[in-house]
Amino acid sequence: MRITLDVTASLGLAIGGIFGLAGTFVASNALRETLWAIDGVALVVAAALLTMKYQRLGNDCVAAGFLTFLAGESLLLAGNAAGLQASVPSYVGGISLWAAALVMISAPNTFAPWMRLTALVAALLFLVSVGMVLWGAPLLPTSAPLPAAGYPFLVATFAGWIWTLMRPAR
Repeated sequence: MRITLDVTASLGLAIGGIFGLAGTFVASNALRETLWAIDGVALVVAAALLTMKYQRLGNDCVAAGFLTFLAGESLLLAGNAAGLQASVPSYVGGISLWAAALVMISAPNTFAPWMRLTALVAALLFLVSVGMVLWGAPLLPTSAPLPAAGYPFLVATFAGWIWTLMRPAR
C-alpha cells in the first residue's frame, strides 16, 4: 500500500509540475485554466497523501508543511476559473501559503540539501511577489520575471520529492 500511495503522490507532483508550468506559458485563457485546474487537483491529492505519510512517520513539521501547501493550492484552484486578473487575491493568498509550506517542509533535515535550497529559493521568490502585489505592483500569476521565476524552483523541488518517494527504502 505504501508503494501505491507514494506512486500516486509522485504522479500528482509530476502532473502538477508539468501542467502548472505549461499553463503559465499558454496564450489561451481556456487552455490555461484547464491546465491549472488539472495541476491544482493533482497537487491537492499529492499534498494530502504526503501530509498523511509524514504524519505517520512522526515528522509533524513536514506533515504540517504539506497540509499548508494543500491549503495554498486550494486557494489557487478556487480562483483559477475567474481569469488572471480576478484571481490575483486568491493567488496572493495561495503563494503566501506555498512559501510558508516550503519553509516548513525544508526546516527539518528530511530532504536532501539541494531540495531544501530549491524550496527556499522558490519560497523567497513567492514572498517577494506577494510583497510587490500588496504594495501595488500589477503582477499576474503569469508575470515575469516575478512570480514566474519561482515556478522552476518549485518544480525542481517537486522533482526532488518524487525522487525521494521513488528511491528504494534504505
